[in-house]
Amino acid sequence: MKTAEIKELTTAEIQERLTTERENLVRMKLNHSISPLENPLQIKVARKTIARLATELRAREINK
Repeated sequence: MKTAEIKELTTAEIQERLTTERENLVRMKLNHSISPLENPLQIKVARKTIARLATELRAREINK
């Protein structure tokens, strides 16, 4: 998910997406520890997406 797409979302949508992405990351890590993922870079992408979402959420809190 790109930064421009994240900025178009509402705050509630960002929070919902953030929890979904975090759950997805935990699931991917667990699956990867049991049997390797086809593309382990998915974990890296998920972490970066979580960081982008959290950054945008924090920026909105500061700007209020």
